[in-house]
Amino acid sequence: MSAPMLSVENFGASYGAAQILYDLSLQVGRGEVVALMGRNGAGKTTTMKAIMGLMAQSTGKIRFDGHDISGKQPYEIARLGLGFTPEDRRIFSDLTVLENLDIGRQPPRKFSDGVPAPVWTEEKLLALFPNLGEMPNRPGGRMSGGEQQMLTVARTLMGNPLLMLLDEPSEGVAPLIVELMANTILELKKAGVSILLSEQNVHFAELVSDRAYVLEKGQIQWNGTMAELAENIDIQRAYLTV
Repeated sequence: MSAPMLSVENFGASYGAAQILYDLSLQVGRGEVVALMGRNGAGKTTTMKAIMGLMAQSTGKIRFDGHDISGKQPYEIARLGLGFTPEDRRIFSDLTVLENLDIGRQPPRKFSDGVPAPVWTEEKLLALFPNLGEMPNRPGGRMSGGEQQMLTVARTLMGNPLLMLLDEPSEGVAPLIVELMANTILELKKAGVSILLSEQNVHFAELVSDRAYVLEKGQIQWNGTMAELAENIDIQRAYLTV
């Protein structure tokens, strides 16, 4: 079995004196979609930020595509091909769709075994997200929340990532956009992109994910296949229902 694209071992993270993550270990394989699930406040976003080097106080080891990225700066991690789509989108509201995409541009990449990774262009992304294709010159601030969500994902893809961290892609957007996001994730998986997905919605995660880890109070309480989680009502009730 080949080494995982992303491996997190015995990871802990704190905000000041408050510890948020405890002894967290998880893996994402090449071309695999893995859901990180839990209620609001369980530690999902903190996990994503910590992997991306955005948490100053963290312990443990993170390896990505053969590189030890523990303690590296976010820009160094991004240059290795790890893409991050934050929950709050962070698009540039004064810039157009095409200008936002241009900001995310990075060179084509290869996996550590020399196989070329998927290459994304504006044309490919406007075809993948037809809504964006209809408004290439619209400023980000004049788009709906769902359109901004698509733009954030598309901008991350302009960096030609080997793996994407997707934080709550289905939250707060219309059902039609949720369906489009699910189809997009499946297309990315088909193209060979690995994805770690933070999600509360079991139905959405079931549509796109191979495996799942369930977080509660900064600790992994359960892990297994997505099919097993979808059938395990006790785990869902204990850790996922509001």
